[in-house]
Amino acid sequence: MGLCNSGGIKSGSSVFDGRIWYLELSSVNSKFSDEGGKSTKTSAKVLTVTLPSTPQSKGEILESSNLKSFSFVELQKATRYFHRNNLLGRGGFGNVYRGFVNQDSLDAASPKTGISIAVKKMYQNGCQGQQEWLTEIKYLGQLCHPNLVRLIGYCTQEDHRLLVYEFMPNGSLDKHLYRKDAREKPLSWDLRMKVALGVAKGVAFLHNEAAQVIYRNLTTSNILLDSDFNVKISGFGLAKDWPVDDKTHVTTRVLGTTGYTAPEYNQTGHLTIKSDVYSFGVLLLELISGRPAVNPHLPNTEKYLVLWAMPFLSNKRKVFGIFDVCLEGKYVLSGALKAADLALRCLSKTPHTRPTMDEVVKVLEQIISEKYQHNFPPCFI
Repeated sequence: MGLCNSGGIKSGSSVFDGRIWYLELSSVNSKFSDEGGKSTKTSAKVLTVTLPSTPQSKGEILESSNLKSFSFVELQKATRYFHRNNLLGRGGFGNVYRGFVNQDSLDAASPKTGISIAVKKMYQNGCQGQQEWLTEIKYLGQLCHPNLVRLIGYCTQEDHRLLVYEFMPNGSLDKHLYRKDAREKPLSWDLRMKVALGVAKGVAFLHNEAAQVIYRNLTTSNILLDSDFNVKISGFGLAKDWPVDDKTHVTTRVLGTTGYTAPEYNQTGHLTIKSDVYSFGVLLLELISGRPAVNPHLPNTEKYLVLWAMPFLSNKRKVFGIFDVCLEGKYVLSGALKAADLALRCLSKTPHTRPTMDEVVKVLEQIISEKYQHNFPPCFI
């Protein structure tokens, strides 16, 4: 990842040697393993940090990690001792709780006087989770962009590993796209394209020459939404740096979410930025169809979204057969066709024929800028 200088990177309170990020943390002397299986060790020093700077419109690489070190007691108080009423969700990393802190001091506060935060409490079940915890801090501690979730701080005390984020009032995208309550209003086409553009801009930033990050975990559950449905990408525990020394890919264990991982990555373990483009294609297809990447309750021919949708995407006479019926045809016809074609291009089996994320951004901006009246697609048998 391009940060502040080349080679081994020391920036403020962090050290990065190309395999795993070592935090100089207080009272820590724990062993971790990188993906190559080599044991590593954190040092034990005091970490002094401040809050992140305000993100710029196009994103930036911060000069230091700028994160607050919370004590476990502070986060206990902020979340009412991780009360079940404050549970926001459960993930592969751990449970996420809502908490409240003072806006200026970040000390624990009551709901009436404080601002909301989201506290992710890592499951205490082995090295992989701890490595992901470190990776999350490595990237979100130094990458700043309007479409990346803001990491406020962390806690590392005894065996506790926690991360503290800005709170996203509208939760994750999957909860809006796959509503459990039929009375909830479905996302409009305009909102879906707004979300797609926000995701594309965030991933495009990760892929630029400054950041040089392969995200590797693009799913609807990792897309968070603020009160205005602006996108914040979260879940950086599986992210990787670009390949080095003129290599074309990173060879790594196949990690990710079933239904989103690119076919060449599944088959060879070769990871590139085009793997992220494929995952974006799956997410865009979810936004268009209103169907999840994998639905085990459907017949085998429809279980995997991409396999089911491909015959429709490649046939302009049938393409509207994949569009979410909840949209009731309320979209610009030309824009809908462009979105379907973009999804098809992103899902190409040949990585080099997939567009770049910058190209994806341009297409989505064109779709959103369409000024025509809403057209209703013809009915196809």
